[in-house]
Amino acid sequence: MPPAHRSLIVMALATIALFVLAACAGETPQPLPAPVPTQTAAAAIPTEAPELTKPPTPTPLPAPTLESVTTATPVHMPTATPSPQPTAVPQPAVAPASPPAAASTPHPPPPAPPPPPPPAPPAPPAPEPDRPPIAAAEPQPPVAGQRPHSFTHHGITVEDPWFWLEDQDFPTIDDEDVLAYLEAENAYFETQMAPQQDLIDTIFKEIEGRQPAQLTSLPRRRGDWYYQWQYGEGSQYRQWLRWPASDPNAREGPTANAQVFLDEPQLAEGLEYFRLGSLTVSNDGTLLAYSTDTSGSERYALVVKNLETGDLLEDSIPEMRGRAVWVSDDSSFFYTTMDENGRPWQVRRHTLGQPVEDDPVIFEEPDSGFFVGVSSTASKEYVVISAGDHVTSELRLIRADDPAAEPVLVAPRRPGHDYSIDHQGDRFIILTNDNHPNFRLAVAPEQDPTEAAWETLLQGSDSLYLNYFSLTENVVAVEERIDGLDQVRVINRDGESAHIKFPEQAYTAYIDFDPEFDGTTLRLSYTSMVTPWTTYDYHIETGELEVLEVQEIPSGYDGSQYVTHRELAPARDRAQVPVSIVRHKDTPVDGSAPLYLYGYGAYGSAISPTFSTARLSLLDRGFIFAIAHIRGGDDLGFHWYEAGKLFQRTNTFNDFVDVARHLVSEGYVAEGRIAISGASAGGTLMAAVVNQAPELWGVMVTQVPFVDVLNTMLNEDLPLTPLEWPEWGNPIEDQAAFEYIRSYSPYDQLKPAAYPPIMVTAGLNDTRVTYWEPAKYVARLRTLKTDDNLLLLKTDMGSGHGGRSGRFARWYEIAEEYAFMLSSLGITE
Repeated sequence: MPPAHRSLIVMALATIALFVLAACAGETPQPLPAPVPTQTAAAAIPTEAPELTKPPTPTPLPAPTLESVTTATPVHMPTATPSPQPTAVPQPAVAPASPPAAASTPHPPPPAPPPPPPPAPPAPPAPEPDRPPIAAAEPQPPVAGQRPHSFTHHGITVEDPWFWLEDQDFPTIDDEDVLAYLEAENAYFETQMAPQQDLIDTIFKEIEGRQPAQLTSLPRRRGDWYYQWQYGEGSQYRQWLRWPASDPNAREGPTANAQVFLDEPQLAEGLEYFRLGSLTVSNDGTLLAYSTDTSGSERYALVVKNLETGDLLEDSIPEMRGRAVWVSDDSSFFYTTMDENGRPWQVRRHTLGQPVEDDPVIFEEPDSGFFVGVSSTASKEYVVISAGDHVTSELRLIRADDPAAEPVLVAPRRPGHDYSIDHQGDRFIILTNDNHPNFRLAVAPEQDPTEAAWETLLQGSDSLYLNYFSLTENVVAVEERIDGLDQVRVINRDGESAHIKFPEQAYTAYIDFDPEFDGTTLRLSYTSMVTPWTTYDYHIETGELEVLEVQEIPSGYDGSQYVTHRELAPARDRAQVPVSIVRHKDTPVDGSAPLYLYGYGAYGSAISPTFSTARLSLLDRGFIFAIAHIRGGDDLGFHWYEAGKLFQRTNTFNDFVDVARHLVSEGYVAEGRIAISGASAGGTLMAAVVNQAPELWGVMVTQVPFVDVLNTMLNEDLPLTPLEWPEWGNPIEDQAAFEYIRSYSPYDQLKPAAYPPIMVTAGLNDTRVTYWEPAKYVARLRTLKTDDNLLLLKTDMGSGHGGRSGRFARWYEIAEEYAFMLSSLGITE
């Protein structure tokens, strides 16, 4: 993925700690948009995810990474007795809101004319006379009443009778009718899933049995200490430990001098939701700045802890995003604040002991389409301030030993120029797409990091895609993709380079953590669809690849029982779409097996073929599992991403449908036996392909789905919307974008038809994909579906975009989704 996306995703995952869940369940990643840009550099302590020196590319949805977890495992749930059709229970009418005002800035013309929008779907039934709000009627599903509401843009009027489900006080949600409807849907969900409880419990125990009772990270050195996190037996959350690097055998694990410096179980006690956002140890190792979210809204509170006494300092930031970046003498730190809409827009500096309200603003971003972030370089000699959207970045540097100095602009923003930067002692390393969409690696002298001084170190090409780099003082480690295959290249000070050799032909490999700047090893993660996660240390001086850890599966795993391969599926426009496939060796390829097809296809986020312990519960029940590497991700390079965005967005949906048809024609599965799943922007994909070809799918599960695309892209007051226009288009200013988005927006294109069993999830506190998108989608679909298949909506009333917190909660949600999927396809054990 491009550097902007990589940093965005890394930050998102670091913020919600999904990497821990991934390590536990090994699920296929589900992207999670990160609204805050972040730059490269050495993480403050080993357990932080690596950062890129460039602004992230926020997505309204998740962008998958190797360490992320796939929350979806859908399938369609045929019930023995069809559920009765719902009776509409309308709500009292309210006056329609005024249409959104058009922005004054002209939007550039689209690269190509969009296809004409399809005829508008039939209008929903007219509202019935006023009645009381929704009631959970057993066994009938709740039905949200309709209230007249319409808006007009570019002379086109759109009716939206479920607009009332959007609480106008959001992020406060206190509308009694809205809450009553969501609670009624939750009650209906519980009633309908009750018959599957034994299956849910069985799958949960299977997943749990594949996880170590006590899960511990490998030790990571940062300065004078080694750091590690661990889950105690039966614990939902981690304890963080450290011990002196000077202790004998300190590299091997905790010594007698180990101390717990942060106790998540203690912090989470009594809370419905808890997530650790970031933690950064000061340069001298005596202070810890860490942030937490206790609602799922991604508004983090930061505090500072004295690690020598265990006391909290009076310094605290009530709402921030990202991490603290300490200055050289640890007297102050930089951090990012949010505006009233939750957009990270200012970088401030806090001096310990001074009132937070006096913190000076170091940088402020006036463009509502840009997010800001702050990070440090690998050398820790510079602080990097980033601003960016999905396609454009702008970076500034401040010396960490002169924090009051004026930031130095590296390269002024220009549309489409995406770059990141890091510091290697006497020079800067830059990853930029200034002369090729697949990027080049450049160097610049420390005295002049500006664009005019950049000289090429490694040039990308049509077949060589550079997407991330990490530094020690002597080498540059580059993550790249050659013809779609992951590679890690090491370049020394003389410009000589070599690729690290891995044992399989098809695999996923990446730099696990940014290394110690003065270190001699690179830590790497490696996996394939049949190979458990393996951690290596690559010894730079000798080229030795040392195995540190292989994922432990207590209940047992025999990789020889599973087979995997990749093939190409022809799309309707003759593009060749890669498909990664895994199955039990005894599962027949004759059309009789069910198949689970996963995809994402947005923000340039590739879905890599990785190992999953949870997935074994499907493979061992005779499922074939496949990943469609569709356009919109950067699986085959940056051009693959660009071919699935803006006015080429429908390529993503068409690719997924065409992959499914290819798998049917090749005998992997029969039509109507395919389970599909996706989250966030992957939810756009799921709902769009169900609208396009409902007959193909046996069941759909979609988590926090971005399904009300047109309305969201018209609402510039939502924090992510302006940032999303380079990805989806700006329908406020551009009529062509309005008509094109409307032509595929899943909520707008629902029509009377037979749909597969569908399970939809939402988070009440979600600020990325607001709860009303899935709620409105389900409400409209209930009035239009002509089948008797289950349609379920489950809203977590205490979480946000990342779902429930705690590792056991995640496993349970996976088990619940698998059970829905299996029972929908008639598999009951």
